[in-house]
Amino acid sequence: MDDFPFLSKIESPADLRALDRENLPAVADELREFLIQGVARCGGHFGASLGAVELTVALHYAFNTPEDWLVWDVGHQSYGHKILTGRRDQLETIRRWGGLAPFPERHESPYDSFGVGHSSTSISAALGMALASRNAGKPCKSVAVIGDGGLTAGLAYEALNHLGVSEADVLVILNDNEMSISPNVGAMSRYLTRLLAGSLYSSVRETGQRMLSSVPRVKKFAMRMEGQLKGIILPAGMLFEELGVQYFGPVGGHNVLGLLDVIEQMRDQTGPRLLHVITQKGKGYEPAEGDPVGYHAVPIFDPEIGVEKKGSSGGPTYTQVFGEWLCDQAAADPRLMAITPAMREGSGLVRFEKEYPDRYFDVGIAEQHSVAVGAGMACAGAKPVVAIYSTFLQRGYDQLVHDIVVQELDVLLAIDRAGMVGNDGKTHVGAFDLSYLRCLPGMVVMAPSDENECRKMLTTGYLHEGPAAVRYPRGKGPGAEVEKTLEPIPIGKARKVREGKEIAFLVFGSLLDQVAPIAEELDATLVDMRFVKPLDVECLNEVAGAHSLLVTVEDNVVAGGAGSAVSEALDLNGSVRLLQLGLPDHYVEHGSREEQLTAVGLDTEGIRKSVTEHQA
Repeated sequence: MDDFPFLSKIESPADLRALDRENLPAVADELREFLIQGVARCGGHFGASLGAVELTVALHYAFNTPEDWLVWDVGHQSYGHKILTGRRDQLETIRRWGGLAPFPERHESPYDSFGVGHSSTSISAALGMALASRNAGKPCKSVAVIGDGGLTAGLAYEALNHLGVSEADVLVILNDNEMSISPNVGAMSRYLTRLLAGSLYSSVRETGQRMLSSVPRVKKFAMRMEGQLKGIILPAGMLFEELGVQYFGPVGGHNVLGLLDVIEQMRDQTGPRLLHVITQKGKGYEPAEGDPVGYHAVPIFDPEIGVEKKGSSGGPTYTQVFGEWLCDQAAADPRLMAITPAMREGSGLVRFEKEYPDRYFDVGIAEQHSVAVGAGMACAGAKPVVAIYSTFLQRGYDQLVHDIVVQELDVLLAIDRAGMVGNDGKTHVGAFDLSYLRCLPGMVVMAPSDENECRKMLTTGYLHEGPAAVRYPRGKGPGAEVEKTLEPIPIGKARKVREGKEIAFLVFGSLLDQVAPIAEELDATLVDMRFVKPLDVECLNEVAGAHSLLVTVEDNVVAGGAGSAVSEALDLNGSVRLLQLGLPDHYVEHGSREEQLTAVGLDTEGIRKSVTEHQA
C-alpha cells in the first residue's frame, strides 16, 4: 500500500472525514487507481464504480455514515464505497466463493444500509428509512444514489411521486452517466440531455440566490418569479419540481471539492430534493471511457493493456444460440418482434438489433412494461419474443399473469440465466421460474438439456399459439451440434436417453450432462423430460411402472418445482419411491456456477451421493 498513502490509512469513513478537505482530490486519485488495479486482478463490475469515485468520496465526507443512511442503487457503482468502508483489503475476493458480495449487502457491513441487485429501489428505500426515523423521533439524513439507468424504471417514479408529498428529509443523487449497461434509451434519456443543455437555469438560480440572500423583499419577489424563469429558460426542468421534489443541477461529478461544496449545501437543507450530477462511466481509465459497454463488467485483465478480445472457444453459449435462432426466425416470419428490458448484450440481441432495427425494442430497465408491451403486440397480430433474465421476470410476473396468461396471448418468453448464475449471486439467481411458471393455466414451460434442444424449443414455443417459455442457463452447454433448421418438437413429449433398471432419472433441463455418468454406472434409465408443463404423463406412468426409484433433477428450487409436478401427476401408492433433487430452501452465495452446484449437491458427485444414501 506504499503507493496509496492516504487510502492505506482509511479503515472507515470516519478516517476519511478526519482528513483536511484539500487532501480529497488525492484520495479520489488513489481510490480510482486502487479500483483499476484491484478489479484487474479479480474481475467484476468496473465502469460505473470508476465514474462514481469523486461522488463516493464526497458523500462519505459530507455525511455521517452509517448513522446517516446512504442507499446505492443497483450496486454497480459501489466498489469505491466498499473500499472506503473497511473492505479495502478484501476487494480481490469480490464475487468469489466466500468473498465480498457483488453488491451492497446488509449482513456484510453496517455501511450497506440496503441490499440491492436489481435497479431503481434506492429512492423507495431511502424514503422508507426517512419516514421510519422521523416517526421514531430519531431524524437522520437519508440519501439515495440512483444512476446507471435506474431512472428508466417505473418504480423510481412511484417513489418520486410519494417523495414529493411526504415532506421527508431525503436527498436523491441522480448519478447521470448516460448509461445503464447498454446506452440509455427512451424519453427520460432525452429529458436528462435537455436538462444538461439547459444548465443556464441552474447557473442563474444559484447566482441570484447568493446576490439576493441579504435583501429579503427582493428575494421574496424573485422566488415568485422563479417558476416563470424556469418556463422560459428550462421547460424540461419542471418535471421533478412539479412532483414536489426540489431540483438542483446539473453539476459536474469529477471535481471532488466542487462537488463536496454542493453536497454540503444540499445536506443542510431539508425536505425532498434531487441533485443532478453528471459523471462519465469508466472515468480515469482510457479503455473504459472509450468502451463503457464493454467495460461495464470485466474479467481479469492487464491494466496496461486492457481487456483483450478473445475468440469464443468451443461451442456457442445458450445466449448465443438464442441470438442466432432469433435472427433466423425473424427472417422466416416478418411478424416476429423482439423486446428486451435493457439487456441487449446480456440476452444476445446485438446482431438482431443491427439486422432488424424496426423490430427491436429496448424498453429500458422496465421489466413490467416489457411483458405488457409484448401482450399488446400479440393483440395486434404480432409474434413477440420477450428476452428476459429469470430473476428480472419476477418483476414482470403480474403482467405475465394478468396481461398474457389470462388473455391466452401468443407471447414467447426466452428466459436466460435460469438456475445458478455464478458470481452475480443471490439477487440474480434464477431459482424460482419453474415454480412460478408451471402454476399458470395454459402455460407451456420448456427446459432444454443442450444447445440443439434449446433451438428446437424456441421454435416450438414460437409456433405454439399461446403463452410459452423456454428457460436456459448462463454459459455453455455440453457442446451439442446445433441444427440450423426451424423444426419444432412435439409439445409435452419427453425423450428417453437411456434404458435401464430399478432407478429412473427424470431430468428437467441443463443438468442432464451431470446425471448421464451416474445413469451409466448404476445401469439406470435416463429421461430428458423437456417439458415441465405439460408433463409427459404417459412416459411418467410407463417409467413408474418399471422402476422402484424415480429421481427428479432440476436447477430450480424443489418447492413447487418440476419434481413437485411429477409427484402431483403420479399416484405412487407406495409402490415406487420418489427422490426430488433441486435447489435448497435457502439462497446460495455467490461464486462460480460449478462451486454453487457443488455446494447444493447438484454436481455429479453430489447427485451420486444423494441417490446412494436414498437407496440405503
